[in-house]
Formats: sequence, structure tokens, C-alpha cells
Amino acid sequence: MKPVAFRATLLNIIGNTLLFALKLAAGVMSGSIALISDALNSLQDIAASIATFICVKLSNTQADEGHPFGHSRAEPIAGLIIAVLAGILGFEVLRAAIERLIHGNGMEITVFSLVVPVVTMIVKGWMGWHFRKVGKDIGSPALAATATDSFMDVYVSLAVLIGVVGARLGYAFLDPVAALVISFWIMRAGYAIGMENIAYLMGQAPPPELMKRIKDAAMSVEGVKAINTVRAHYVGNFIHVEIHTEVDKDLSTYHSHAIGKRVERSIEAIGAIEKAFVHIDPV
Repeated sequence: MKPVAFRATLLNIIGNTLLFALKLAAGVMSGSIALISDALNSLQDIAASIATFICVKLSNTQADEGHPFGHSRAEPIAGLIIAVLAGILGFEVLRAAIERLIHGNGMEITVFSLVVPVVTMIVKGWMGWHFRKVGKDIGSPALAATATDSFMDVYVSLAVLIGVVGARLGYAFLDPVAALVISFWIMRAGYAIGMENIAYLMGQAPPPELMKRIKDAAMSVEGVKAINTVRAHYVGNFIHVEIHTEVDKDLSTYHSHAIGKRVERSIEAIGAIEKAFVHIDPV
């Protein structure tokens, strides 16, 4: 695992653990279902962070005889685990919020209960910015998913703040309503993260702009006359490319092979490309 990815993942685990403790304490002390739901959201984040840590570490394991192209598919699996956990948690929060709306329950909103969601918004906003930057720098879908989740938590905590402030002002129904908002937000985030990582696992083709960069990289190599076929797909969070290039039929096998190797290096210089398979077509 890259040191920067390790630090980011460790930060996520520690940060979410501290926030979970704060939210749970505030929720239990006040009786706020919104705060308790947000604490469960942090608990889900902790579990997801541990899954991310394990899968990111596994994805960086060197290729072996049983896995000749490495273990990069492990990282999108972490994103998929996050999505599944988010769906389960969202449903449980929804159920609890509906029960509170129907049956009601006494609450005692303290200053501590009001401060916790504000602190959470600040901390999660910074964490989201940090994880997005790191995820983009190292091309990590798991950390990108974690960044999205952190930003979502800012809005979740805003809903919590509205709920507890409303309850403090005498509008107790706003607390379970805030929990309802949290439940839908969590499930929506889980769906988006799940679909993105399923695409990685299913070997989806990269976007058109990247395909153009691949073609341009191949055509920039001296000796390449044209390109017949270009196919590319995700293998985990990396991309494998198969390309057929035309070269002069009168060139020797040695020179044709040398052109192919230069095309390979040119394509693999593109950040997201892990492996390029070049076929030479003499014409």
C-alpha cells in the first residue's frame, strides 16, 4: 500500500471512531433519534474504512502465478462493500425514524447536542476534501468513494442540526424527520457508490476522452501508419488496452517489434493505464 493511501485510510478510521463516540454520547444523552442515526452512520463509515484498508492493501499486492495481472479488483470490492453497508444502514435508520414519528419519545436537547453536528460538519468537510485529493492523485476509487461519503456526511449532519434545533424549539417531530432525510441520503450514496464500483468490476470501457488519448499516444510513435482496433477496459481501478497498429510490411520483424514496444511504453505512460497489449499489422 502506498504510504499516502495508508495514512488517508488510517485517518478515516480514527476520525470516524471519534465522531461515532461524540454522536452516540450526544444521542443517548438527549434521546435524539437523528443523532443516534448519525452515530450509526459513523459506525458504518468505520466498518467501510476497515474494509477499504484491507482491500487497498490487497490490491497493491504484487502479481503472482494465480493472479498474473495483480489484485487491483480488490479495491472496487471495498467500494462495493461500502455501498452494501450503506443500503442496510439506510433501511435501519428509516425504520427507526418511522417508529419515532408514530410513537414519539421524550428528548432533552442540550448545548452539547447542538455542538456535535456542527463539529461533525467541519471535520467531515475537511476529511472529504483531503480524501478527494489523495484519491485523485493516486487513482484510488475506494478513497474517492470515501471522499464522496465524507461530503455526504456534511449534509447529513446539517439535517441532524436542523432536527435537534427544531426539537429544542419545541418542534419534536423535526428530529425523526431529520432521521428520515439521513436514511434516504445514506441509501442514495450507497447506490451511487455501488454502481460506480460495479462498473469497475464488470470491465467497463473507459470514457471517450481517454480512448482518444490512447489513440493519440499510439499515433505519436514514429513508424505507426494507422490504427485498426483499440479496445480497453477496467481491471479493478486500472485499465488494460489492446491495440492493433499498422506498420510498413517491408520492415524487418526486429524493427516492427521495436515499434510495438515504443507504442506500448507510450500508452502505459498515461496514468490510468496499467498494461497495453500491442498487435502489429504489416500493410
